[in-house]
This record gives sequence, structure tokens and C-alpha cells, in this order.
Amino acid sequence: MTTVDVDVKKLFEAGAHFGHKTSRWHPKMAPYIHSKRGGIHVIDLNKTVASLTQALEYISKQVSEGKQILLVGTKRQAKDIIKNLATETNMPYVTDRWLGGTLTNWNTIGGRVKYLKELEARMSSGELANKYSKLEVQRFQEEIDGLNTTYAGIKELNGKPGIIFVVDTIHDAIAIREANKLGITVVAITDTNSDPSKVDYPIPANDDAIKTIQLIADYLKQAIDNGKSKAKAATKPEEK
Repeated sequence: MTTVDVDVKKLFEAGAHFGHKTSRWHPKMAPYIHSKRGGIHVIDLNKTVASLTQALEYISKQVSEGKQILLVGTKRQAKDIIKNLATETNMPYVTDRWLGGTLTNWNTIGGRVKYLKELEARMSSGELANKYSKLEVQRFQEEIDGLNTTYAGIKELNGKPGIIFVVDTIHDAIAIREANKLGITVVAITDTNSDPSKVDYPIPANDDAIKTIQLIADYLKQAIDNGKSKAKAATKPEEK
């Protein structure tokens, strides 16, 4: 499996080293902090490279074994980036509000997803149009649209994902709590105000800068693609 080459210069250019004000730091992030500058903590990018490389290798391995990665980024800066990454890699995602119980109460959430998929199938087959009036069909479509607003990203989630990737550990703390409860591996960007002890693979970096989030998403895509390539190669019959 090809290891993703993480470039420290690109991380620097993306502003990945800029942390929060020193007054807002989490003491458990101390090992990842390089220095203080103008009242702001500066993240040690050498630690970022090492941590990110390790996380990407783990992601590639899990994907090569057929595991899903649930991509989570509900803060404004992350939404479009995470949705695009999910679309490009065909992975489940949450970019609007995290619904409590998405992982810990999958029976209920999964039931709603199943209902949505059944409604969509009935709509696309023409069954609803044949059975109901135009107004009723319109109401069904509105229901489908509403359900998609909430569940579109997790329609293809097969219950328990192998990994959950989170952009902001504070913004999406509930997602991390649920993953921790179920023993699901958490990979997350950890800014200087984060608690890295809640994360299996912390990636010390700026979780507010769009350029940083995009760069890490690009690296994630490479890792996922590598994992898929390995899985595909493993299923090919050997040439005689």
C-alpha cells in the first residue's frame, strides 16, 4: 500500500500551525505545541506530519478491509469540504446537525433511513403517482426532501462504521462521545483547545482554517483511494 506523503511545507502554507489564544488551551495538547507567539499557541508541524501519517495509514488499512469511514464536519468552514470528500470517496457523512443517537441508537435512526429509502423507491417507480393525487404525491416529495435534509449523508451507512473522522472535537463532541461509547475508532483534527485523550488518532492542527481542513481532506481522499485500490487488487483472480 502506498503511504500518503504528508508535506510539512503545504501544512505551513495552509496555516495548520496556528492554534488558539493561549488562554483557551487544553493542557493535554502540550506535547503538540511548539511555542507561543503573540498570545497564540503555535502547533509543532513535525508532530502533525507524524500523527497525520499514522492516521492515514490506519484509514487505508481499514478501508482495504471493507470498513466505512463516517465523515463528520458540521461547522460552517467544514461542511462543503466534508460533503465533497464523502461524495468523491462514496463514504457516509454528517454535515448538518449531528442527531443524538446516530451511532448509539442506530435501530431507531436506521428505521427512519429505511423508511426514506422505501419512499424514494416508491416515488421513482411511479407507484405513488399511480396511487395518489398530485397534491398527495407533492406531500410525499416534501416528506422525502425533509428526510433527506436530515439523513441523506447516512443513507448508505451500514450500522457501525469502522472509523469516525471529526473536523472539530468541540463542535461535534456528541459524535465523539457516541463513538467512544461503542468503541469506534476516532480520528480527528485536534486544535490547541481540544482534548486529544478522547481521540484514538489525534491530528494536531488548526481546525478553523478552510485551507487546513481542505488539505487534510485531500490527504484523507488519497488514503481512502489507496485502501480501495488494495481491496480491489486483493479480489482480482490470480493470473495463471
